[in-house]
Amino acid sequence: MTPTPHIAVLGSANMDLVAYVAKAPQPGETVTGREFRTVPGGKGANQAVAAARAGATVSMIGAVGTDAYGTRLRSALEHSGVDTDLLRTVETATGTAHIVVDDDGGNSIVVIPGANGTLTALAPGDEGLIASADALLLQLEVPLDGVLAAAQAARRHGVRTVLTPAPAQQLPPELLAATDLLLPNEHEAAALTGIADDPHAAAGALLSQVPEVVITLGSRGSLYAARGAEPVVVPARRVTAVDTTGAGDTFAGTLAVALAEGNSVADALGWASAAAALSVQRTGASASMPYRSEIDGEAEGTS
Repeated sequence: MTPTPHIAVLGSANMDLVAYVAKAPQPGETVTGREFRTVPGGKGANQAVAAARAGATVSMIGAVGTDAYGTRLRSALEHSGVDTDLLRTVETATGTAHIVVDDDGGNSIVVIPGANGTLTALAPGDEGLIASADALLLQLEVPLDGVLAAAQAARRHGVRTVLTPAPAQQLPPELLAATDLLLPNEHEAAALTGIADDPHAAAGALLSQVPEVVITLGSRGSLYAARGAEPVVVPARRVTAVDTTGAGDTFAGTLAVALAEGNSVADALGWASAAAALSVQRTGASASMPYRSEIDGEAEGTS
């Protein structure tokens, strides 16, 4: 029986304020929405929930405010089985993400960092937690200084680091040097490399900086590339998307679990793709993330 992997996550915890509309407004335009929801989110918290629901033991390093959103986010993480002992409470507002979702399932997002902006360094206990993990998940909705400190701690202790470079920005060489697997979508890969519309070429360029890359390609699936190995392409599952918010985080969290369990890259990508396919057929970010039994069923074609 495969041991249960331990996944550490350092990243953002936001309350998602989601408006559902037929068509997103253009600049200067006002539209009438159909529905409004507040949903726990943030790329860090989303990846933590995805990994926990996929069967891992998950610990979250992050920060929330003293407001009602912070209390709700902590409760939501714990309800999904995420350990929040190192989720700090700070004297500022909890981060929020203001999301517009259209009838095609597309979204546009404005993030207000709030408490997430205080994660500029590791706090007591953080490095020990990272050292105990099988993998560390990182994103860029918290300050780069904090992300770099966590990645370098993982490198010191031989812990695999998986970095989702979102929101897209240029990455310092020190962070890339401490990253094992870089996980951009195709737009982020283009922003990092200057190579658009050719994910294979973008992946090749990124391999000069990190040893492994997975580029997610939306409805076209995902591409894995590693130094000295043949690329692996796994197609996406054909589903009707209702809301794509959180799909990338679902993919990241479940991929980290599958790899930590020792699955082959192709099998891990396929399993993560099945999880993402389930998530886009539901509304919300963390609320849409599937549980392990559902992912297994989808991956086997039985759901």
